[in-house]
Amino acid sequence: MPHPKTVEKMFECAGPIEYKLLPRLIHVTEAAAIAAAYQMGRGDKHFADQVAVASMRRMLNKLDMQGIIKIGEGERDEAPMLYIGEEVGTGVGDLEVDIAVDPLEGTNLCADGCPGSVAVMAMAERGGIFHGPDIYMDKIVVGPDVVRYEKEHPDERIDLDAPVRQNLEIVAKALGRNVEELVVVILDRPRHAQKITEIREAGARVRLVTDGDLMPGVATAIRGSGIHMVMGAGGSGEAVLTAAAIKILGGKILARLVLPSVANGKSKEKIQEEIEEKMPRLEKMGITLEKLNDVLDTERLVPGKDVIFSSTAVTPGHFLRETRLFGGGDARVHTISMGASGAVRFTDSIYIKDKQETPLYL
Repeated sequence: MPHPKTVEKMFECAGPIEYKLLPRLIHVTEAAAIAAAYQMGRGDKHFADQVAVASMRRMLNKLDMQGIIKIGEGERDEAPMLYIGEEVGTGVGDLEVDIAVDPLEGTNLCADGCPGSVAVMAMAERGGIFHGPDIYMDKIVVGPDVVRYEKEHPDERIDLDAPVRQNLEIVAKALGRNVEELVVVILDRPRHAQKITEIREAGARVRLVTDGDLMPGVATAIRGSGIHMVMGAGGSGEAVLTAAAIKILGGKILARLVLPSVANGKSKEKIQEEIEEKMPRLEKMGITLEKLNDVLDTERLVPGKDVIFSSTAVTPGHFLRETRLFGGGDARVHTISMGASGAVRFTDSIYIKDKQETPLYL
């Protein structure tokens, strides 16, 4: 009898979305990353994002599925964004999927040639991805060691409202480390000044990122990445994409929706203006002002069972190598992809347009 953890058994656990779409999803993020890489360092973040969006949309519309964008880059009238509610795919077949996209996470990073920009996407069955507004989420992300520790010690759990030191001590115990050995990634924003101070006062080390805390969140579930925890308020879409990967990898995310004006400590007048502007749309999504305070865990952000995720680096990442461009349109890209079956792939892809002109190098 084969061992239950054999590759055959894992493939048997793969749902139809993973089985049919994950191999193609890799091509989608790789195409977007290559398109963006041609704009790397040119200083125009909007055009870099535009070409990544256009490439991703074209590739998505070649897939035999009925897809709806649940986490996108904007509203219907904000072309050329892959907007929330947009329908993609050929419409052929019976696969109905919800999609979360960020064609170019870290637009500033790409435009300035800095590390950390990626093309990223997740899919799940209908109803399997949180349908949320394009505002902020305050979050904590940790890896599977912490999840296991919480199961063994039910009275010790990370908590979005707990003191920073308390959460750090739980993570340290789960990893068998001292707090002083932990690395916490957080966006370098004025709104995080107090939290950064508290992390340092607790003894942990801080790694500030100017943009892009999605992949650091994924990295918490990868041993050897050097990242043990992600904290702070960032984009809600990025939080949901993080949740898709972290669910597959066995980690944990806790998040709460928060209006940008609140997160950034604006005046009561500015907060009220944003409430009046955004709440009508949020209420259509079933999110009332009171529900903004709800804590959303991994399962609420990504309740789907047949979940897939792919991310391709544009510039050097926390554990992915940058897209490299060669003469004549050839490119080499590095991708992480995964599905709910537990299969995780690091793919080193080389695209050669003219095999007679361009030899393949190791």
